[in-house]
Amino acid sequence: MSSRKDQNAAARMVRDQIAKEQRRKRTMWISIAAVAALVIAGLIGWGIYAGSKTTDFTAPKGANAAGDGITTGNGPVVVDEYVDFLCPHCKSFHDEAAASIAQLAADGKITLVTHPVAYLDGASTNRYSTRSSAASGCAAEFGKFTEFSNVLFDNQPAEGGAGPTDDDLIVLGRQAGLGEDFAQCVREKRFLTWTNHVSEEAGRAGVTGTPTVLVNGKPTQASAAQIAAAVAAAAGANPSASTS
Repeated sequence: MSSRKDQNAAARMVRDQIAKEQRRKRTMWISIAAVAALVIAGLIGWGIYAGSKTTDFTAPKGANAAGDGITTGNGPVVVDEYVDFLCPHCKSFHDEAAASIAQLAADGKITLVTHPVAYLDGASTNRYSTRSSAASGCAAEFGKFTEFSNVLFDNQPAEGGAGPTDDDLIVLGRQAGLGEDFAQCVREKRFLTWTNHVSEEAGRAGVTGTPTVLVNGKPTQASAAQIAAAVAAAAGANPSASTS
């Protein structure tokens, strides 16, 4: 009798060990499947992200090497300004500092790179941020980026409604000295994908709001005095960059 009990106990032990091993394998395969699912989901997510990036774009004349901004001047200190033509704070910044910054460029002290981002499409009913940025690309293509930017800020619409139509932008372009070639460019939406590229690159650079100003890559308060001081400091830190 005891021998049969011993046999039954041994059989139970074997069955328990087999069941334990089966549970271990099931757990292992479930874990492998979960990891594989995460990897696949990550790859799909990356594919969607990569597919959403604007890789097929044409930058207008006067763009920087990265194709995400329009350059003015060729001085040794680089000033990057990120602006949205619908942004009220950008207008205030422009009205206060644009003339001073333009003078720094004219004096050969800076290379100004203006990035006309389109962050505020949700604040208009007709995607004014995107369309005005694309129109500024047309203005750059025909040598009037600064003049057109000035006109856009002088005629900035209020947030929450419809901004100027494309026809209105063409009229504003004429005020900046632009002609029919500019009008055709706006109608064709020639630089719409460029605008997307500008905004995407700004986001990848960590720019989350406008106006944002960088002097030789360092964030600087968006004011004429602070920018002039940062430019002087950058030139002093690199004597070869000084033009005084």
